Amino acid sequence: MSGSPLKHAPSDLIGGEWIALAAPGGAGTITSVNPAHPDRVVWQGTPVRAHVDQAVAAARRALPEWARTPIERRIAVLDRFAKLATEHADALGGLICDEAGKALWESVGEAKAVAAKVGITLDPQTAQNWGRARVTPFDLDLGGTKRARGHFRPHGVMAVVGPFNFPAHLPNGHIVPALLMGNTVVFKPSDKTPAVGQMLTELFDEALRAEGAPAGVINQVQGAAENAAALTSHPDINGILFTGSWNVGRRILEANLDRPGRVVALELGGNNPAIVMPDADLRQAAIEVARCAFNTTGQRCTSTRRLIVHDEIADKLVAAICKAASSLSVGDPRSETPVFMGPLVTREARESALTAQKVMTETGAEALVEMATPPELGEGPYITPGVLRVAEFRADPGRGEAGFDCGCDEEVFGPLLQYTTVNSFDEALAQANATRYGLAASVFTQDQASIDRFLAECRAGCVNVNCGTAGASSKLAFGGLGISGNHRPAGSYALDYCAYPVASMIEQGEAATIAPGMAFEDGWI
Repeated sequence: MSGSPLKHAPSDLIGGEWIALAAPGGAGTITSVNPAHPDRVVWQGTPVRAHVDQAVAAARRALPEWARTPIERRIAVLDRFAKLATEHADALGGLICDEAGKALWESVGEAKAVAAKVGITLDPQTAQNWGRARVTPFDLDLGGTKRARGHFRPHGVMAVVGPFNFPAHLPNGHIVPALLMGNTVVFKPSDKTPAVGQMLTELFDEALRAEGAPAGVINQVQGAAENAAALTSHPDINGILFTGSWNVGRRILEANLDRPGRVVALELGGNNPAIVMPDADLRQAAIEVARCAFNTTGQRCTSTRRLIVHDEIADKLVAAICKAASSLSVGDPRSETPVFMGPLVTREARESALTAQKVMTETGAEALVEMATPPELGEGPYITPGVLRVAEFRADPGRGEAGFDCGCDEEVFGPLLQYTTVNSFDEALAQANATRYGLAASVFTQDQASIDRFLAECRAGCVNVNCGTAGASSKLAFGGLGISGNHRPAGSYALDYCAYPVASMIEQGEAATIAPGMAFEDGWI
């Protein structure tokens, strides 16, 4: 942990106090290491279950004052946070690189997106009716002396549970709108990237202190499954903002079945298709499919997982994608010569991806490019990209003892692209929709009629034309259908789930309605 950009030892933040977490190295201790150099410890600490209750209580105490704080002061906090995030972008990017194993250029890009999210969230423009326009109070004339007022209240205490693949950008996408709308936050970073989570919290904490905000507006508890479950089922929270897998999201939903008033905003991954038709720009399609299938070492919820290519161009296009996959630079994320892919986040993640490939090839898939462990890259969980051909894609989950098989609808979180061929646009669209997910999808074609059909009929929340599935604009909604989640979390619509609308009718005169069958005499008063 030498040279760490963190201001505090591995700690939790509760009610404005940083509480160090002991690191005895025994049961329950969390140790994050540099995936590229597993002998280098990045962060180590032992989570405390009681801190969950304490953090929620601290957030609850801070809520009344923070919710009453004029929005101009809350904006000042976020503006200061954005300046701090900009000043520390290189350090944050380096920490993301060292703890998540992402290429340095990509890690710094994520770090810079942290400050950018603030500007997008605070933008008051109304031309496209996005951002703050939808949660700005308004008044209407109801006739006579009665007026209507629409206004917005914070939900209360929000639990934010972050992922490892974008350990700063994605939780930040929840925290910024939550704070703007007057909520308080308890943040639990991924147990794979606790240091990045702590640095993000330190930046928020510094901004809040500098602007005189009450202690406890943001709190942080580290931990693995036990603390995550305790937080997301806690009786004193009002909302859960989660990015992660469908399996974990399902458990969160099950734990909250008896709390219908609690907002549960989930972003749960995808099994994202890309269609390529004969009239497409094949160079453009090949580059975009390869980039989006394998960047972040395939650890993006929007990664292209399924390629659906027309028979007429399949041989040429797939050969080009295979060559692109085989020529990608894989290596140390901090290499002086930039690499495209670093290692996967853990050895377990690599074994899971390799097992998926093995099962798929044993159940009918053909490996054109095989994912493999490159021995020359040392001890880190490095892996090379893979391309498999399958007969067709299905919407059902995996079959058999392994839990998945060739063509099934299971997300493999690694650099593995599966493809199939079709002979019509109708068949291509049907294959694109053959999934229980529905996060992102792309089509490559010059035919406007096909584009219009794809935009109207493809069942996904992010539907792109002649560009890849991976990546999204924070100026747009983000999120998906089916088991990809709900509420369009973290994008420009995040403000919508961070406050609830309140309808008020305000009588400014002496009018009162006497309904038919009702009698009232002034002398009764």
